[in-house]
Amino acid sequence: MSTPPRRRHSPAVYRRRRLALLLILLLVAAAVAVLIWQPWRTAASDPDPSGSALAAPTDTATPGATASGTPQSTPTPSGTATVAEACNGRDLIVEAVTDKDSYGAGELPQLSISLTNDGETDCLIDVGTATQRFVITSGSDEWWNSAHCQIESANQVETLTAGQTVTTVEPIVWDRTRSSTETCAEGEDRPSAPGGGAYYNLTVTIGGITSDDKAFELR
Repeated sequence: MSTPPRRRHSPAVYRRRRLALLLILLLVAAAVAVLIWQPWRTAASDPDPSGSALAAPTDTATPGATASGTPQSTPTPSGTATVAEACNGRDLIVEAVTDKDSYGAGELPQLSISLTNDGETDCLIDVGTATQRFVITSGSDEWWNSAHCQIESANQVETLTAGQTVTTVEPIVWDRTRSSTETCAEGEDRPSAPGGGAYYNLTVTIGGITSDDKAFELR
């Protein structure tokens, strides 16, 4: 028996099928787009509005404290930090210091400076060798001046806290001779200061402030 010939549909039927298939594809694409893009999603439907999952903290940190509980200083807002000002001479105490009050024959006096901030606030002062001077006199006669043969000098601005006292790190040794700018060469002969119970006075200057006299004896 022969197979009857297959019935061919009209072109209109094929067009309707293609249109139906196209509509189905469009509906699927629209549904996928709705699932991906949801601009109306709110915090009520999303625990994290930012879209990033956040881990719950295991411990609550206290402001101004480390994890161990040690307090930390709170940073000072920019522009409000306190800056120390130059020291006021009325708040500074400068004293001339000798290691002894009386020196036997051959003993060399060691000279130092003591500087105290007697004010209530920290302040800045130049304590460098450029501002230091030691002067030894006998009556009105200047016997020795540390500036006469000073080779190098430097500035050194430091903060002196309220109530702080600082002293010379390395004392200056006076060789018991008279100084002048003409006798700075090594081996230059200088007159020796008389002893035998003679008294001398030491004054020191630092940061533009001069001390009172400090008397000592050469025996």
